[in-house]
Amino acid sequence: MKINPKTDIKQIFLSGIESVLPDKLIKSEVRWSNNVLSIQNHSFYLPDFENIFVIGAGKATALMAKEIESILGNYISAGHIVVKYQHKCALNIIEITEAGHPLPDENGRKAAQRILTIAKQAGSHDLVICLFSGGASALLADCPDEISLSDLITTNDLLIKSGASIQEINTVRKHISKLKGGQLAKEIYPAQTVSLILSDVIGDRLDVIASGPTYPDPTTFSEAYEVLKKYELINKVPLSVVQYLKRGIAGEISETPKSDDSIFSKVYNIIIGNNKMALEAAGRKAKELGYQAHVITDNLQSNIEETANFILSTIEKFKEKSHKTPICFLFGGEPIVKVTGDGLGGRNQHLALYLATKLENMPGITILCGGTDGTDGPTDAAGAIVDASTIQTAKEKHILPMDYLKKSDAYHFFKQVGGHLITGSTKTNVMDMIIAIIE
Repeated sequence: MKINPKTDIKQIFLSGIESVLPDKLIKSEVRWSNNVLSIQNHSFYLPDFENIFVIGAGKATALMAKEIESILGNYISAGHIVVKYQHKCALNIIEITEAGHPLPDENGRKAAQRILTIAKQAGSHDLVICLFSGGASALLADCPDEISLSDLITTNDLLIKSGASIQEINTVRKHISKLKGGQLAKEIYPAQTVSLILSDVIGDRLDVIASGPTYPDPTTFSEAYEVLKKYELINKVPLSVVQYLKRGIAGEISETPKSDDSIFSKVYNIIIGNNKMALEAAGRKAKELGYQAHVITDNLQSNIEETANFILSTIEKFKEKSHKTPICFLFGGEPIVKVTGDGLGGRNQHLALYLATKLENMPGITILCGGTDGTDGPTDAAGAIVDASTIQTAKEKHILPMDYLKKSDAYHFFKQVGGHLITGSTKTNVMDMIIAIIE
């Protein structure tokens, strides 16, 4: 079978995405028959409930909500979800707001308030279905009265660019919020809560995905403050944020709900899709196209340089062995990039550019780095595809790749040299996929 790495690698990537489209996942996990709503191994007898509310946030929640509507229809009393701009779809009952991501905005603030209103409205004989996916932490732009939206935006921007992990970023987010870190579950109680979750974090940690709105929060105000100290942000974030965290440390503000809180006795958190599912589906497509396929890990979470070295060392180990069939390696996760310039890009384009500088003298290797949501950082690209020709083309155009890496400007590098991976909004989100083909 004749292979075409640059064409094949994109097909493999898109097959991974296809396997985690939210409406398909909901359809496979949620069923309604004889007045019983079945979600995985949980059952809910609908006549027991006076109202069914649907709320949620995240890049993938539009298609989740659409499928919930098709299953429950007029049984839904009211609902509201918030998604990233260009990620909505037509809904009949559930209201939908488009808002800012990765930075919060006024639309996100209004949507969070509407979601909070519905949560407070739910009573002991009601069922609240929550839909969460990656991006919810920014899209739920709620904050305490003492912190302005502007201060929230500034804090998010600094955290995202600091090199902090998503766990660390969300530790801070949960402690300057009224909904995150289990606090939404507190507002919903005593109603029954079922959260359907599409994971976009390493290890599928329920306390980290979407900043865990309906899950016990193991972190504290002190830990949130320590994150700001660790990344030298204490004197950079707005004073209102620092003062709020200090009040929490002093016990003047209640901690986020912990695992022993009785509110969680009426909460079910159910993961319906993750990065591993996408990688396995991508691997099946690679085999169809004639490649030996190997899923290496869904746990990439180091900085860009360490991640690139791991990928390249994996390739080198297999290159040393003779192989008659072309190989496809699949990696997943969410590498960390510290922004050092004022350029444009995202972690996938940055990683792809860094890898390209290492592939110049390594013909026969093609690598794709892509965000499964279809948008890498604040750009219209999902990522980029690189091989030995990438840097050769740059040299012919007198473009210096290291300059673009230093400026965190991978987007404009690929805009000139070529290699962008453009998919448009996929309406799903399960972290990143890195695919390497060795001819």
